[in-house]
Amino acid sequence: MRIFPAVDLKGGKVVRLLRGDYDSVTCYDTGPVETALGFKRDGASCLHLVDLDGAKDGNIVNFGVISAVIKASGLFTQVGGGIRDEAGIEKYLTAGADRVILGTAAVENFDFLTDMIKKYGLKIAVGVDVKDGCVAVDGWLNVTRLGGADFCRRLRDIGVKSVIYTDISKDGACSGTNLEIYETLKEIEGLDIIASGGVSFLHEITALRKLGVSGVIIGKALYSGMLSLRAVTEAASC
Repeated sequence: MRIFPAVDLKGGKVVRLLRGDYDSVTCYDTGPVETALGFKRDGASCLHLVDLDGAKDGNIVNFGVISAVIKASGLFTQVGGGIRDEAGIEKYLTAGADRVILGTAAVENFDFLTDMIKKYGLKIAVGVDVKDGCVAVDGWLNVTRLGGADFCRRLRDIGVKSVIYTDISKDGACSGTNLEIYETLKEIEGLDIIASGGVSFLHEITALRKLGVSGVIIGKALYSGMLSLRAVTEAASC
């Protein structure tokens, strides 16, 4: 099971939001490249990079910072936030990203998503961000009527392999993740689920590994010191 330390960017700085609220921001003094290299020193093999400004505005904003992190870290990186067209996908892949995450574009333009899956295959992941059971878009600001689990089944059916599923109500709260939803999602055969949102305790890492999820994204719990990356990595590989 892969562990993805999260590096969320707003205004070129490393931040964490509370439950996706852009008005509840914690800023960190350590720069993005230094943060990524710190995770690498602690044993990270992967990174989850998000352009929060891009997710909200619908275009790529923090590309320069993200490309610098990719180049400096040399880690397996997945990148999301504001990628709405093929040019954005190509831009990040050319910069060295290993996987590009489509979120809003996947929901609002399903034909586009289908075409990109056919063309880029495993280099595309879909971010399914859910609030009260329904998929949210535009940086989590707008909630659709589309059920999260039902959408994941549709994604599987068109050939999507990797889904990053986030329970927004848990994200950044350091109060634990929604293990029940991952039990449900693992019943969707052929889909690799990456768990995201509120993972805060080592026993959750063990539980998620036993459920068979392919990866876990951890943010606030690492920044606050609630979890040690080395301990998490060890629990993920046991």
